[in-house]
Amino acid sequence: MSASVLTYDEQAESQRARLSDYVELTKPRISIMVMVTVAITACIARHGQPDFLVIIHALVGTMLTAASASAMNQWMERRLDSRMPRTENRPIPAGRISGQQVLFLVFASLVVGALYLAVMVNPLTSALSVVTWVIYVALYTPMKTRTPLNTAVGAVSGALPVLMGWAAVEGDWTDARWAALFLMVFFWQFPHFMAIAYLYRQQYEQVGMKMWTVVDPSQRRSGIEAVVGALAVLPVSMATIGAVPDSRVQLVIVFALGVFQLVYAIRYCMNANETTARKLLRASLIYLPLVLFTLLSLPMAG
Repeated sequence: MSASVLTYDEQAESQRARLSDYVELTKPRISIMVMVTVAITACIARHGQPDFLVIIHALVGTMLTAASASAMNQWMERRLDSRMPRTENRPIPAGRISGQQVLFLVFASLVVGALYLAVMVNPLTSALSVVTWVIYVALYTPMKTRTPLNTAVGAVSGALPVLMGWAAVEGDWTDARWAALFLMVFFWQFPHFMAIAYLYRQQYEQVGMKMWTVVDPSQRRSGIEAVVGALAVLPVSMATIGAVPDSRVQLVIVFALGVFQLVYAIRYCMNANETTARKLLRASLIYLPLVLFTLLSLPMAG
């Protein structure tokens, strides 16, 4: 009796571990940030009065296509991941999931996600999800070992969920706020990724990734890109509020958050080290969610 219970427990534990591996393939933190961006953009596009059923459908499709892109990214980088301590225990390099299983998951989730968006939301949102997938997988991922310009290409795919959220609720494309939101998320990624690239520069160099922190040991270029990105975020983040009446509080909050991030970007640029890079990374992780939720509060601002 005890042996059968133990066997059942072992099987249950094995199934949980396998499920955990599949979840890890989807890079859940990235997927959640993408989904939050889509949802908040959809709410902003309709001035806080969107069709929530449409948003739920958009999030389901987005989750599937984002999971597909992340899994494909890990499949393509499986050999590089096996050589970096940060990633060597991921499911593919560790041998817990086979390449064939990953590819099945990749294409099944991409096709189902894109079709789901086309049918349950609209064809434009579906097309944008596929474009995002292609840029992330076919351009950004291989460029990481070829040129430090990969960050700029990756920033495009990182900002495209803004357009997906806007398209999902059929937002007014003559409203320039969609462009301001897109540019805000685009520029935000430069200080964010420069901090990450510095912290893992030795591992990136080991596997031949061409980040600015690797090709420019002085860190001048990565520092400049971090500051330029943080500076560019300031005016475009203010523009996301547009002409919403009684939005002075939100304007102050968004501006203050931008200055907060800029200060840490300048500190990193002036003296790139582990401490300034970690503080810049934390500042960027604080900045974007707070700004997005501040913008979400605009409909309540009267």
